[in-house]
Amino acid sequence: LFPYTTLFRSPCMEKYLKDTYGITVYQEQVMLLSRQLAGFTRGQSDTLRKAMGKKQIDKMNHLEGLFYEGGEKNGHDRKVLNKIWEDWKKFASYAFNKSHATCYSWVAYQTAYLKANYPSEYMAAVLSRNLNDVTKLSKFMDECKVMGIAVKGPDINESRKKFSANKNGDIRFGLAGIRGLGGNAVDAIIAEREQNGPFTSLYDFVERVNLTACNRKAIELLALAGALDCFSEISREAFFEANSKNEVFSETLVRYGQQFQTDKKMQSTSLFGDIEPIMIAKPVIPKVERWPEIERLSRERDLVGMYLSAHPLDPFFMEMKFGCNTDLRHMRLYKDLNDGKGNEGDSTSDEGEEERETLQVPIDQELVFGGIVVDYTERPSKKGGNFGIMKIEDYTDSYEIALFDKNFLNYRNYGIVGNSIVVRASFNPSRYNPSKVMFNIKSIEPLNTLKGHMINNLRISLNEDDLAMVDMIKDQLTATTENRCELLFRMRDSKNNRNIDLRSRYKIPLSKKFLLALDDMGIKYEVNV
Repeated sequence: LFPYTTLFRSPCMEKYLKDTYGITVYQEQVMLLSRQLAGFTRGQSDTLRKAMGKKQIDKMNHLEGLFYEGGEKNGHDRKVLNKIWEDWKKFASYAFNKSHATCYSWVAYQTAYLKANYPSEYMAAVLSRNLNDVTKLSKFMDECKVMGIAVKGPDINESRKKFSANKNGDIRFGLAGIRGLGGNAVDAIIAEREQNGPFTSLYDFVERVNLTACNRKAIELLALAGALDCFSEISREAFFEANSKNEVFSETLVRYGQQFQTDKKMQSTSLFGDIEPIMIAKPVIPKVERWPEIERLSRERDLVGMYLSAHPLDPFFMEMKFGCNTDLRHMRLYKDLNDGKGNEGDSTSDEGEEERETLQVPIDQELVFGGIVVDYTERPSKKGGNFGIMKIEDYTDSYEIALFDKNFLNYRNYGIVGNSIVVRASFNPSRYNPSKVMFNIKSIEPLNTLKGHMINNLRISLNEDDLAMVDMIKDQLTATTENRCELLFRMRDSKNNRNIDLRSRYKIPLSKKFLLALDDMGIKYEVNV
C-alpha cells in the first residue's frame, strides 16, 4: 500500500488528509486544517481561502504571521508549520473547492473519452471553439498532425459553418472562418447542399445556390480560400481573368447562374414547362497561367488566417528541419527573456509557461533560423538615416529582426515579401556593458542557397521484418537528382544481439514526403549522423 501517512507534516492532519493520501487537494482542507493547527476562526479560514484563490499577497502575508503564532501556541514546531504553509502556497496557484474539482474531473473524463473514441469530431470541436485565435488554432492543428488527423481547407461540398469531421476522418475548415464571407452566403450554400445533394460542377453550383446571398464577391472569396478547388475544371486564377469586355470570369459566371435560375423559375410557372429543357450557353472557362505559389498561399492565408493547402516553406522543409538549429517560436521566447518579460511573452499559451521558466537565453552560441518574409518597413533612426524591421515567419511563429547601420545597408534588399531567408545570429554581452545582452546578426542569405548543401547522409534502421520497404527505397533512388546524400543502413541482428552498419554505393534524394512515409511505417532514421 502507498505509505501516505509519511506525507503528513503532523499526525493530527490525518483526519482531513487521509482520503487524499496526505496531500492537500481541496480548499476545504486548507480551511479545516488552519482551524485545527493554528486556531483560525471560521471567518479567518474563509479569508485565507479567498486570499489564496485570488493571490492577494498582502492578506497572505498577514495570515502567515497569524498561522505561525497560532500554530506555536498549539504546540506545533515552527519548521513543520513553515513547511505546511509553503506547501499551501504552491497548492494555492491551482486550487478548487471539492465540488468544483469533482466537476472538473467529470469533464476531464468525458473529454478524454471523446478524444480517444471520436478523435476527429473532438478536435473539430476544439478548433471551432478557438476559431478566432490563430495562435491556438496553429497549436491544435499541430496536435491533429500528431494524432494523424488531416486538417484540410474549406470545401463547399464538405465544410459546415465551423470545423467538422468528414466521413474519411479528416477535418474540414469551416466556411464561416473565411474572412469577408457573410453568414447568409454560408447558410445558402449549406441549405442547398443538404436539400439537393452535393454540387457536381461549378455550373451546377451557380445554377442552384441562392446568388442573392452568395454573390460574386462571395464566390471570389470561396475561390481564393480554396473552397472551390473540388471542381477540377477550373483553377483559382481563372475566376479573375478578364475577357475582351474587361469582365472577369466570376462576373460572367454569376450572370449565367442568374439567367439560368430566372428561366427555370419562369418555366416552372408555365403551362408547357415540361416540354423543353432550359438551353443557355455555359460560359467558357478561360485558360490562365497559375499564380506563383507564394501568391496563391498568401491570398489563402489572408482569408483563413493560416496556410492550409500548403506552406511557402515546404520546398525548403529539409533545410528548415536539418539546416537550422532553432525555430522562431524559441527566438520569440529568447527575446522575451532577454527583454525581461519572463512569463509575459505572448508567443505561447499558458501551456508554455513551464518551458519559459526553464529556458535560458543561449549566450555566445550561433543560432541558425529561417523563414519567409511577410512584412518589411523602414523608419527614421534617432541617429539619422533609416533602419529596417523585417518580419519573418516559419512553421512555428513569427519574429521581427531590426536592421541597423551596416546590417541595414547589407540586408535591406532581402526585405521583399515572399523571400525565403536564413539568418545566422547570436546573443552576446555588450562590449560596453557586459551585463546587457545584445542580439547580433552575423549573416542573412537566401534560403535556396542552402538547398542541397545541408544534408550529408541518411541512416535508416531496419529489422529483418522491415526488408519489405527496400522496394520503396529503390523507387526513391530514382525519384529526382536533387538533394542527394549518402545512404546508410543500420541492420539489427537479433540472433547475435548486435547492430550491423552498412553503406550504400548509391546516393538517395531526400524529401519531406519520403521522411513522412518512413514515419508512417514506423521506420527509425537519422539525418547527418
